[in-house]
Amino acid sequence: MNPLIWATMTTTLLISTIITMSSNHWLLAWFGLELNTLSILPMIMKQHHPRATEATTKYFLIQVIAATMILLASTTNAWQTGQWSITHSTPTTTLIITMAIMLKLGAAPTYMWYPHVLQGVTMNTALLISTWQKLAPLALLYMIHNHLNHTTMLALGLLSATIGGLAGLNQTQTRTIMAFSSIAHM
Repeated sequence: MNPLIWATMTTTLLISTIITMSSNHWLLAWFGLELNTLSILPMIMKQHHPRATEATTKYFLIQVIAATMILLASTTNAWQTGQWSITHSTPTTTLIITMAIMLKLGAAPTYMWYPHVLQGVTMNTALLISTWQKLAPLALLYMIHNHLNHTTMLALGLLSATIGGLAGLNQTQTRTIMAFSSIAHM
């Protein structure tokens, strides 16, 4: 790949994460998440292989579904509260946003796409998806932590740790083990 294109994609990936992490407005946070998704897709597709194409398609569809859920919840929240601020949210919209963030992160119970995507990418891209791509959604989760239902978060955490730990025991491929380890640590 051309070094200039690679540098542009990497810069866009960094800027999109910073946009999401520093936003106070739901539309700006959504924009940062979408830019983040769009900047990682060429990196996933870098190797021209059918498994990379499949991984790119799965990753794109899952991330778009989660972004649509966030956009729906933030629009509903703005309709109910009259504000687009991240710090003002209703319990219903907080639950929808939490589920969308869990889908973006690949945490249980919405984790089934994650091992398949990591299996179809290179090891460097798998490391990027497992680390950097989780910073922006985790920052959003941290921004709404005052409104989160603690019982739901505890249940999701226990479910992720249990499923990731048990499913990772029977794996032999490094990227699949890495995927279930990431699910367990969510």
